[in-house]
Amino acid sequence: MAGRTMHAVQYDGYGGGAAGLKHVEIQVPSPKKDEVLLRVEAASINPVDWKIQKGVLRPLMPPKFPHVPVTDVAGEVVEVGPGVHSFKPGDKVVSMLDFWNAGGLAEYAVASVNMTVDRPPEVSAAEGASLPIAALTALQALRYSGTMFDGTGQPKNVLITAASGGVGSFAVQLAKLGNLHVTATCGARNVDLVKRLGADEVLDYKTPEGKSLSSHSGRKYDVVIHCAVGISWSTFEPNLAANGMVIDITPTPWTWFRSVVKRLTFAKKKLVPLIFVQAKEDLRFLVQLVRDGKLTTVVDSRHRLSEAPAAWAKSMEGHATGKIIVEMGE
Repeated sequence: MAGRTMHAVQYDGYGGGAAGLKHVEIQVPSPKKDEVLLRVEAASINPVDWKIQKGVLRPLMPPKFPHVPVTDVAGEVVEVGPGVHSFKPGDKVVSMLDFWNAGGLAEYAVASVNMTVDRPPEVSAAEGASLPIAALTALQALRYSGTMFDGTGQPKNVLITAASGGVGSFAVQLAKLGNLHVTATCGARNVDLVKRLGADEVLDYKTPEGKSLSSHSGRKYDVVIHCAVGISWSTFEPNLAANGMVIDITPTPWTWFRSVVKRLTFAKKKLVPLIFVQAKEDLRFLVQLVRDGKLTTVVDSRHRLSEAPAAWAKSMEGHATGKIIVEMGE
């Protein structure tokens, strides 16, 4: 497709939020070795996308401007690069694009085969695009805590904060597949949704119980999957079991410091900063769960590519219920 152009959304520098996004016509990229070119059908926006725009990883990311953001996509293979034998034009796939170059808010994007998996007919483009960062984060956090998903794990009590968000909504479902007793926090408007996802107990985070994280049943938590912000260790600590751990999916420098201190002092109660790992087999596992009806994507809103700035702004507001999807078809 050399020489062809496509519609894309990009930004030219740090900052600017949704207003900093520009609609442009740029050249369709060409796949290199071990890459495929996708006709993007859907993309999902994650907080890390606009945090990169804000400059939280400056000067490492993005490596250059202008930058087409968003990593999580689903689409159809239209061209394969040298050395690619596992995919062919016409294949439907889910992919996590390279963090450094991204490219998801565009009609076409180049993806590495190392983070691209087949998408069966039972999995829609929107469902597939929702999975890479959010569901992988939930899966890896639970796996770190020792959760098994084949029915062989030990029953545990888990607290999931911000359970109606992108990561939290997947974490609730995966925790139930792991035979865990789930207590979850969310806003009042999402209590019924989180219960439908499988949570055993749901706390409105604005109530006294929700602010203190005290479960209705009085259970102590073996594990906390911390998907929110602004909750101190002093709030978690009295609610943890003797050897409980808090796994923070968005760790701050203070999280890392406190985690090191706890390791050096051999504290029984642990604070664990989660390190996200791109794992193709995990992504394939999640797609299979969706195919089999064991994992559901909660979609907050759907936007056309022409409406990408509105989707971006909605994500930045921080109150989305589930995933924000950008669909390329007009």
